[in-house]
Amino acid sequence: MMTIRPERPDDVEAIRAMVEQAFPTPQEARLVDLLREAGRLSASLVAEVDGRVVGHVAFSPVSTGSGAVGAGLAPLAVLETHRRRGLAARLVEAGLAACRSAGFGWVVVLGEPAYYARFGFRSAREAGLTDEYGGGDAFQVLELAPGALPKGAGLVRYAPEFASLEG
Repeated sequence: MMTIRPERPDDVEAIRAMVEQAFPTPQEARLVDLLREAGRLSASLVAEVDGRVVGHVAFSPVSTGSGAVGAGLAPLAVLETHRRRGLAARLVEAGLAACRSAGFGWVVVLGEPAYYARFGFRSAREAGLTDEYGGGDAFQVLELAPGALPKGAGLVRYAPEFASLEG
């Protein structure tokens, strides 16, 4: 049986190990730790199967030059042994619901457009938003509350901890 729930303090080591296994380098796991240490995990959810953490999604604040604040989805990880079972989709859906409940009006993601379209994400460029990483079509936005999307606001900046992934 699979459960999606907010991370707990006793999940930290399991999340780190799982995220390290899910990505080719430990940078994403380090990013999650840095966001947690800085108090910038707006939503951090785990997928648990038989008492084991097998998936994780993190959301952290993003902002525009105009001062509009939204949430950024990253990273999303599922152990390879548990992929193609809908866990990632359930993590994203639960994370978006948590962001709505926390009062975020919009969310951005840098990811595969064909995958994230199922949740309602669309090109951020269409809304006049750009990202600091040159994501192009992979940089997408989802409006969570009608009228909350800052159209034409330009550059969306992620939390400073994301700079640790550069290079």
